[in-house]
Amino acid sequence: MDDAKYYKRTIVKEQIYSHTLDQERSLRIFLPPGYEELNSYPVIYCQDGEEFFNFGRIATHATKMILDEGMEPFVIVGVDVNLPQRTEEYAPDGQRYEAYRHFFAHEMLPYVEENYAVRNTAAERILAGDSLGGTVSLHLVLDHPELFTKVISLSGAFLPSTQKRLQLESDLSHLHMYMLIGTEEEAVQTDRGTFDFLALNRTCQTLLEERNARLHYTEKPGRHLWGFWQNEIPEALAFFYRDDTAL
Repeated sequence: MDDAKYYKRTIVKEQIYSHTLDQERSLRIFLPPGYEELNSYPVIYCQDGEEFFNFGRIATHATKMILDEGMEPFVIVGVDVNLPQRTEEYAPDGQRYEAYRHFFAHEMLPYVEENYAVRNTAAERILAGDSLGGTVSLHLVLDHPELFTKVISLSGAFLPSTQKRLQLESDLSHLHMYMLIGTEEEAVQTDRGTFDFLALNRTCQTLLEERNARLHYTEKPGRHLWGFWQNEIPEALAFFYRDDTAL
C-alpha cells in the first residue's frame, strides 16, 4: 500500500508572543486535505504540541481518517510547551498555571480563530493532552465551560488537587471526555514523585460519572509512553468525530 499520500499534508508553524507568559510560544497547525478559508472546521487543541505531532503522529492519523474513512475534515493546533516550566504551567497548583490558562484561553485561542477557518463554539473544540497535558485540559474545561467541553486524556495525571476540584463540582453533564489509561501505569515516575496512575484514573472516572459527565473510559495494556498513546489516537478521534451524539 502506498502511504505517501498521508505525508503530503499542510502543517503551518507559527510563533506568537504571550504577554501573560512573557515569552514566545510555538504553534504547529495542521490544515486538513482540501482546506479552504471560506469553509469552517472543527478544531483540536493539543497540549505538548510538538510531541503530539512528532511522537503521536496525530497529523498522519488525521489525514488517513479524512482521506480513507470519510471523516469530516478538522484542524489540529499543537501548542508547544516550555519543557522546564511544563509542570508549573500544566499542574493546577503550579506557579504558572494561571498565566498559562490565561494565555491559552485569551491569547492563543483568539489568535487561531482570527487567522484560521476554525469554528468558535465549545461544541466544535476539543482539548487533548497526555499525562499533565490531560490534567490541564480537564481543568480548562472546569475553568472555562463557556469555551471548552470536550477532552481527550491520554493517561492523565489526575493527582489529589484535581480530585479535590472535581469534588467541588455538582454537575458536569456538559463535559464529554475520552479517557485512556494503561494497565501497566501503576508506578509512574514524575518530577513530583512516583504515582499509581491507574488508580488515579479509576478514581477520576468515578468522580466524573457521579457528576454525570459523558465519559468513554478505557483501560488497555500499556505504559506511560508515546509508544502506547500513538496507536490509540485514532480511536480517540473517532469517539468524537464518528459519534454524532458527542457533538
